[in-house]
Amino acid sequence: MLLLTGLVVASVVLLVIGSAVGSTGLESLKRLQDDPVARQIIMEIRLPRTVGAWLAGALLGLAGAVAQGLFRNPLADPYLLGSASGATLGGALAMVWLGVSPTSANWLERIGVTGVAFVGAAGAVLLTLVLARGAQHTLRLLLAGVIVGVVLGAARDLVELGSPEILQAMQAFTLGTTAFVGWSAVWMMLTSWLLCAGTAWALARALDGLTLGEATAASLGLPLAPMRFGLIAALALATGTAVAHTGLIAFVGLAAPHLVRSMVRVTHPWHVLLSSAMGGVLLLAADVLARWVIAPQELPVGVLTAALGGTYLLWLMHRRTAGAGGAL
Repeated sequence: MLLLTGLVVASVVLLVIGSAVGSTGLESLKRLQDDPVARQIIMEIRLPRTVGAWLAGALLGLAGAVAQGLFRNPLADPYLLGSASGATLGGALAMVWLGVSPTSANWLERIGVTGVAFVGAAGAVLLTLVLARGAQHTLRLLLAGVIVGVVLGAARDLVELGSPEILQAMQAFTLGTTAFVGWSAVWMMLTSWLLCAGTAWALARALDGLTLGEATAASLGLPLAPMRFGLIAALALATGTAVAHTGLIAFVGLAAPHLVRSMVRVTHPWHVLLSSAMGGVLLLAADVLARWVIAPQELPVGVLTAALGGTYLLWLMHRRTAGAGGAL
């Protein structure tokens, strides 16, 4: 498939560029063979960050495609089930209880933050499922997710008000950054991506059936309840893993499936995988741009994806509105 080939080529090119972009410019890459410090910068800082950015984007792109297919809504994003609010609440509690931050250099402390953030994301999704009384009714599930997200967001604000010393550390988490992704995070995200991609590929027939409506999908003999639950599990795992390691990254999970749909028409198994690859390309490209645009300093990648993603969706809305007006 032409699009898949293009995404693979773009990923490889961006991985090379990402390994070359940083506060020291191209000097570290030029001295890679002879300078151990330059080798350490490339192999222990830039390369895991670059690979981690692609994996986080791939997880969000996959989760976005599943969410939009599951809720039959092109505006659905990976954070609808409250996982983002749960992850940020977990991160805030970890910083208060453990006295650590996402900017900590100690990898054990970093795992403490990301681990509690992931537990918070998983707990939020479970709470959503409990309030919605299972995964059978998508509208009830959507409303429960919105409620859980608002309540857990308010709880996080209360934690921050009670412990103002964590505000600066939480800012890095909520703005979204890949700056602190190491090889341990890369392996965790890779494992999660393989599990989620395999699950979504196997169960995506339910998404194809749901495009025809609940009754039609049930008449096709699809076990919708367990398949929907499996897809929600993949959605929650992908979103929770990405948010726990990179914070809140806006619009990648929403824009990636849109871009894929604008280029090709495929069934949901392929749509999910292509959206995942597109998400990886989008976030990695944004991360490279965030490192380069005001080098040697850098922008929070979550802010950049929000600005670019919002601009794209506004343009898309304007184009469709103009097309509808012309048709009339």
